Amino acid sequence: MDAAPAPFLLALVGWSVVLLFVHVMLQGMAATRELGSAWNAGPRDDGRRPQGVLAGRAARASANFRETYPAFVALALALVVAGRAEGLGAIGAGVWLACRIVYIPLYLAGIPYIRSVVWLGSAIGLAVMFVALVF
Repeated sequence: MDAAPAPFLLALVGWSVVLLFVHVMLQGMAATRELGSAWNAGPRDDGRRPQGVLAGRAARASANFRETYPAFVALALALVVAGRAEGLGAIGAGVWLACRIVYIPLYLAGIPYIRSVVWLGSAIGLAVMFVALVF
């Protein structure tokens, strides 16, 4: 069991938390820009929701991120616990994180096809992590 690469994979988990907060902040900033700071600071009981293009894209990009995020965290931590944090596992994790970072501006800009290819890259990163864990 080679423990040296585990800090790299754990650092990627840490950076993924930063990315989660980036999503939350972008979504919140877009909603506040549209509905105002009083809406954002209030209880939001009036049922108003952001309807603008940018706020919608930020919300959908965040939801998309959160769909695969638990799988990333589970696979990354399982790789560390199993002592397989090196090689393919680390590469897959790096690919997932890099693709998820690139995905944000592509989604916010409304760029089709390339965004889908980048999403596929992140899915491949998860698949590589899975392969490194079980084989």
